[in-house]
Amino acid sequence: MSGNISSDKMPVLFIGHGSPMNIILDNSYTQSLAKLGKELPKPKAIMIVSAHWMTDGTFVTCNEKPKTIYDFYGFPSKLYEIDYPAPGAPFEAKLACETVRKAPVECSNQWGLDHASWAVLKHMYPEADIPVFEMSIDYSFNEWHPKMMQYHYDLASELKELRNQGVLIIGSGNIVHNLGLIDFQNVDAEPYDWAVELDEKVKDNLLSGNHRDLIEYLNMGEVAKLGVPTLDHYLPMIYTIALQEEDDTLEFTHEGFQHASVSMRCFKIG
Repeated sequence: MSGNISSDKMPVLFIGHGSPMNIILDNSYTQSLAKLGKELPKPKAIMIVSAHWMTDGTFVTCNEKPKTIYDFYGFPSKLYEIDYPAPGAPFEAKLACETVRKAPVECSNQWGLDHASWAVLKHMYPEADIPVFEMSIDYSFNEWHPKMMQYHYDLASELKELRNQGVLIIGSGNIVHNLGLIDFQNVDAEPYDWAVELDEKVKDNLLSGNHRDLIEYLNMGEVAKLGVPTLDHYLPMIYTIALQEEDDTLEFTHEGFQHASVSMRCFKIG
């Protein structure tokens, strides 16, 4: 990893984080995260848009020392013994509050780093030496509606200035994420046809820059209902693409599935 903090515009990442077991697994996915951490310019701070922090309104963590949150149950005990003691980034968190005009963004000291953050960062930055803060997702809407999806996209687009301030923004979720049909026992289970079809449609739309069909994701057909039964893990991807600028390229850093119904697709913008 570069030792010099970048003064250039930072890229934006979408990371499919999958099962908490990836915290301790050595596989092509976790290896791709380690590779990213070594290749990216060193950020001044990291902001994670977390699929696991659903709130009424939008919040950012302003803690000086965010706690490691074990927001998963029934996994091996050694997962609960791992700590990720990264410092917080209260200055950058407050900058996010000041930058967004679409809706109020408020500081919170009641949250820390859930596994959408630290399960990923443990592989990217194992020394936990880069300040980190999270942004929540406003989940107060009662049901899916194109205007609601556009609301999130527009809010996220106002965060572009953070990229110029050395902040690496990461949306952490999963594009295809159906826990009702998951094969818990087999991480390498053959993915469902509908899961592969939706993942490929999203890939095509990402490559063509078709943000409209990604926002109005039901345009992608019946497979979207199966692949995105809830929006919590899909919305971090919307936050990522909203930060794409005209001259930004898009590169997939990992492709694949786990447990038959979870896409592990990851990509880098810029």
